[in-house]
Amino acid sequence: MRVSVMFSGGKDSSLSAILLEPFFEVELVTCSFSLLPVGEVAAETAERLGFPHRIIKPDVSILEKAYDMIMEDGFPKNAINFIHRSVIEHLATDPNVTFIADGIRRDDRVPMLELSQIRSIEDRFDVHYTCPLKGFGRAAVNELVSKHLVIEEGLSEDVLKADYETELREVIVRNHGPEKVKEIFPTHVQSHVIERKISVKE
Repeated sequence: MRVSVMFSGGKDSSLSAILLEPFFEVELVTCSFSLLPVGEVAAETAERLGFPHRIIKPDVSILEKAYDMIMEDGFPKNAINFIHRSVIEHLATDPNVTFIADGIRRDDRVPMLELSQIRSIEDRFDVHYTCPLKGFGRAAVNELVSKHLVIEEGLSEDVLKADYETELREVIVRNHGPEKVKEIFPTHVQSHVIERKISVKE
């Protein structure tokens, strides 16, 4: 069985792929709206992890609608959750996709799907959706990461990554300048995976 793991190049999506590896043929999937080379960033990390990788390019109208949402709300939660749901629905239309996974942890709030949304996607597209880290808190994830991955961490604007936030930030910068991004996005730390320490296959 193959599982398509939504992949940003960060520690959570990377660890999710590693946890699924004993049971599935894992492929990593990165969303790009072609504003920035996020797909290439993720592809380089995927190669270091030893997993096949592909880039999907949903309609840019998803990003445009998310931009409208974030400008109206003044905070990123709803916009990023909207992108996440829309991208998973886009991936679910692929007839070769049966299992979809992402790196959401137990205490995450963004991005995430509500249970009703998960059931709707599974029923409408005849796919299975899973979150391997859903039962793990931040401290437990960090322990697993320290065993399996070499990472770099830093403020979101300073770390090389391929998540939804990267291109959403870019739209805001292009329309309003970098100061507007600082108004909307709270300061937070993100990760980028450098390499893998231990292979489950060894």
